[in-house]
Amino acid sequence: MTGTPANRRLGFILAILVFAADQFVKYMVAVPFGLKERGQIVITSFFNLTWVENPGVSLGMLTATGDTGRWLLVGLTALISIGVTVWLWRERNQQDAFGLGLVLGGALGNIVDRARFSYVVDFADLHFGEFRPFLVFNVADAAITIGVLILLFRALLVRDKTKEVQDA
Repeated sequence: MTGTPANRRLGFILAILVFAADQFVKYMVAVPFGLKERGQIVITSFFNLTWVENPGVSLGMLTATGDTGRWLLVGLTALISIGVTVWLWRERNQQDAFGLGLVLGGALGNIVDRARFSYVVDFADLHFGEFRPFLVFNVADAAITIGVLILLFRALLVRDKTKEVQDA
């Protein structure tokens, strides 16, 4: 079973846009803003640009130490991206295709960082005083998180009407 061409197109175009935006913003904070050298740029009382070289995945788990760990993480995330690509290709629901496009684009952006630098560039530091509800993140991380939340919301809380009719 394959998904609709419109859903595939939506998902893959969104993935390309997320990937491009992620790489562009990372370039901007690294080169013109010189964030790596500066360490931190205060933007507002609740948002800073803070340079973080993340050798792991979400929440600092699976930290890659050395080249073997780095390439194992690249391989693992590439396999996950292939799985998301196959799922997107087969997806019939537009909202799920949207979520999958966000996840795929974000995953590819972080894979490129890990392959190029051996770490993922994180820079977005949202905080309220000393309270930091998130770790420092990037555009790719935000896209992955939003995409997964869309998929979870739809899977757990929204039922397709065609499925309800079939079950009745």
